[in-house]
Amino acid sequence: MAVVAATALATPLLLAASPHHGHAPHGPAKDAAKLSRTLVKNSSAKDAHRHLEQFQAIADSADGHRAAGSLGHDASAAYVYRQLQKAGYQVGYQAFDFVYTETLAEKLSVVSPTPRDISIKAMTYTKSTKEGGIRAALVAVPADATTGCEAADYASATFTGKIALIKRGGCSFAEKQAAAGVAGAAGAVIYNNTEGVLSGTLGDVASGKIPTGGLLQAEGEKLVADLAEGEVTVDFEIREFQEERTTRNVVAETRRGNPAKTVMLGAHLDSVTDGPGINDNGSGSAGLLEVALELAKSHKQPANKVRFAWWSAEENGLLGSEAYVTKLSEEQRKQVVLYLNFDMIASPNGVQFVFDGDNSDNVGEGPGPEGSAQLERDINRFLDGKAKPHTGTDFTGRSDYGPFIEAGIPSGGTDTGAEGIKTADQATTFGGTAGIAYDPCYHAACDDLDNVDMAHFDTNIDVIANAVGTYAYDLRSLTRPVPSAPSTGEPGSGGGLREGHAHGVTE
Repeated sequence: MAVVAATALATPLLLAASPHHGHAPHGPAKDAAKLSRTLVKNSSAKDAHRHLEQFQAIADSADGHRAAGSLGHDASAAYVYRQLQKAGYQVGYQAFDFVYTETLAEKLSVVSPTPRDISIKAMTYTKSTKEGGIRAALVAVPADATTGCEAADYASATFTGKIALIKRGGCSFAEKQAAAGVAGAAGAVIYNNTEGVLSGTLGDVASGKIPTGGLLQAEGEKLVADLAEGEVTVDFEIREFQEERTTRNVVAETRRGNPAKTVMLGAHLDSVTDGPGINDNGSGSAGLLEVALELAKSHKQPANKVRFAWWSAEENGLLGSEAYVTKLSEEQRKQVVLYLNFDMIASPNGVQFVFDGDNSDNVGEGPGPEGSAQLERDINRFLDGKAKPHTGTDFTGRSDYGPFIEAGIPSGGTDTGAEGIKTADQATTFGGTAGIAYDPCYHAACDDLDNVDMAHFDTNIDVIANAVGTYAYDLRSLTRPVPSAPSTGEPGSGGGLREGHAHGVTE
């Protein structure tokens, strides 16, 4: 494929850049306001949709997906790279090795007492059953605050050769299945402790000890009830292809601007292997690309360095962003003054979420690094000025802001929800349908061009545009205090596979 071959022509990214020249002495606030207005006006969902069309066409020609380590992702990265190169950015690839995974089988059927099929999702980096699976008795681990996390949880029954049924919560999926394996279990089935699909990861290949899959909360609770009435026998098959491969992030930055004040924005470019990933996360990738191109068209020379990143292997556990942050020197890390993340910004039944930088919502994890509260406030003020309703969401670590927060870099961003279920109050405020997922096609084949809400897409592109325009010139808001105002927010809703970071979920 010619578009894939183009990746070989890339040159390494040079993180250092020439010092800023030629900035007119208008003052940062005036320059920021002018550029942000220009970018918001010129960056639209309609224009960004052309990038989604390209991602869809690439997936259609490459086994239906754009997963990291696949031709679909390579072609997507090459497309983004070429667009940025033509626009005049200093752009390059960052390669890293990882273990590519693809689900071969994920089946769970009750054989007795009453036969039925149950939908199950294989955990990334799981061990595999033999082809055709196994037939075994199901045994529930007694539920408590840390179900299945300790050896003592398995003392009340015999698990040898059986399938352990474990409630989510209290520790990572990897810890649960490892403890079940030590107890002799032949497999683990982990059911959700909230509504929505449970699509998670064990973190890495070494952590996978026994075949493991995830269930809906309702399915898990029904199985627990069935076990209270007597023995349940199941057919269980989880198989996953695993292979070490190389993939690449795409990173681009303005040629001018003070590198000691680098403003960074990112979105993951990879999909899962189950579908083309147009909302997750073609939407964030396309929105970021469109704003970057409009910034180049403006011919403005920002005072601060602006850097854009399209991450790979987020769906495997934030591997691309982790690789990037890990390789930063201490000096380079200090130069990154903020990071904004955009993952799933066009969910068809979505809610406008803004990451809770100061933990004023008092949900889940604590606040982000100093400066994160200001990023949240700035996004909220912009949305308020557009009369767009919004609500907070927790920094669960479910997307690529995770490694930046761990490195102490102020972080924020937006999303419109993944597998979480829309509440009645949210439907009243944001429209849509209560009782179903924000994105009913999350991690599914139907996450295609028809799975995009253009209004949400446009709003979040405006958020990106305003942030780029503002912070390219003016960072003073990051030092202005944010009054503490308790509010009501939501658990994190990004699109990866790792919690505490899905778009990897690990716990």
